[in-house]
Amino acid sequence: MSLAPSVVVPRAAFNPLPIYIGIFCLLWSFSFVAGKIAVTDCPPLILLAARFSLAGVLILGISALRRGAWSLSWRDVVAYAVIGLANNALYLGLGYTGLQTISAGLGGLVVSANPVFTAVFAALLLKEPLTGRKVAGLLLGIAGVTSIVWHRISVGTDSAQGIVFTLASLASIVTGTILFKLLAPKGSLWLGNGVQNLVAGVVLIPVALTFSDIGAIVPSARLIGSFAFLTLGGSILGYLLWFHLLKTCGATAASAYHFLMPPLGMLFAWMVLGEHVESRDLLGIVPIALGIYLVTRPAASPAPLRQE
Repeated sequence: MSLAPSVVVPRAAFNPLPIYIGIFCLLWSFSFVAGKIAVTDCPPLILLAARFSLAGVLILGISALRRGAWSLSWRDVVAYAVIGLANNALYLGLGYTGLQTISAGLGGLVVSANPVFTAVFAALLLKEPLTGRKVAGLLLGIAGVTSIVWHRISVGTDSAQGIVFTLASLASIVTGTILFKLLAPKGSLWLGNGVQNLVAGVVLIPVALTFSDIGAIVPSARLIGSFAFLTLGGSILGYLLWFHLLKTCGATAASAYHFLMPPLGMLFAWMVLGEHVESRDLLGIVPIALGIYLVTRPAASPAPLRQE
């Protein structure tokens, strides 16, 4: 009597995507706190110009030391440069400028509308399906974010000019997200991120020198620490993960994670800056989590035909 041969069951491949999503959300949301600390001692445009320039030089400099590492065509370089103008220079340049004259709550509310506009334009231009489930998830995300930030808006402290800058910032990141999917640049995301940062920095330098006062910079340990985090954790690792999620998850699903930024930013502001947090803020996380689940949950695969 012979024993039947053993069957080797393949192990399920490890999926690092949830880890990437978690790191991205933590880095992106803490960047609001780091930015708030940094602009206390440095004009925002000077801060961003230095941040993007240094990040671009570091990425491309490291790549240059690795012979044969360049894998971008001229088309890809131009595509990443255009995306960098929208997603780096305009988005953060306009956003940081707007936040000088409006409340952080209103700024967070406006920018958190990114998933909604991205989903609509992705359906129109990228043919990404906008199902009833996704619409319900987007509405839940809006409801959760609104409940968190609405009562945090300071009455009478928001200027019309600041609101215009923040709305323009929202339009910029939506445009950059759609451009990334439309232009579909190939090659290394690492190199592409370097091109985006360097182009954004070069563009912002003359703007910063024209409209900002270098003498307003106050050297401090908190400025150095915040700048280091914004450069390494935000511009380099954060944006690298963001574009990886866009490639992997699609524009609508990846943008849905921006619904998490206001509550996470609020949590970090409480931990680092001592800002007040109410129980109502915590309850708002529930519809946000459910909304992200509905938007990002993969569609069910059709059941296989049964053969008689």
